[in-house]
Amino acid sequence: MSTPAQACAAAAPLYLLVDDDLTFLGVLARSLQRRGLATLAAGNSAEALRCALQHPVTHAVLDLKIDRESGLHLIEALHALRPGMAIVMLTAWASVATAVEAIKLGATHYLGKPASVDEILAAFGSARGNTDVPLPAAPASVDRVGWEHIQKVLSDHDGNISAAARAMGMHRRTLQRKLMKRPPRD
Repeated sequence: MSTPAQACAAAAPLYLLVDDDLTFLGVLARSLQRRGLATLAAGNSAEALRCALQHPVTHAVLDLKIDRESGLHLIEALHALRPGMAIVMLTAWASVATAVEAIKLGATHYLGKPASVDEILAAFGSARGNTDVPLPAAPASVDRVGWEHIQKVLSDHDGNISAAARAMGMHRRTLQRKLMKRPPRD
């Protein structure tokens, strides 16, 4: 990863990468740097805000789950510091509810992991919607619909697991166990 001084000396754009998985963060930073792009890396929200405050960041790739925090909170905070910043949310915990919220909060695009560097860079270039996105061949599985429902209820309760569990009539620990699993693939 480049040092902040190297990143500032580089020509725009400047990419801020935010993920608590430091191995993934390093791989993504090196991949972007091999393409001649300047990067800054942050392992948590506080570091991300500090970088955006101190450096002319133009693009950000945010993880949805940063430690125990939601990357959704960072979208508005980063836009407050850098109003023109393009933001791509990248997550292994993709759901319709979080995708909708990310876009409503100002993200340019929302991608599920794994995503290639080409897909991430293309996401920055696709600020407008695409009417040619293929429709699914079949409805979502029951497991996927259940996952989406949990994500929606959790979003409706501002990420409060206890309140979401009460709303769904389940024990908080049961909901926590469900949330620790990866979302079902369709």
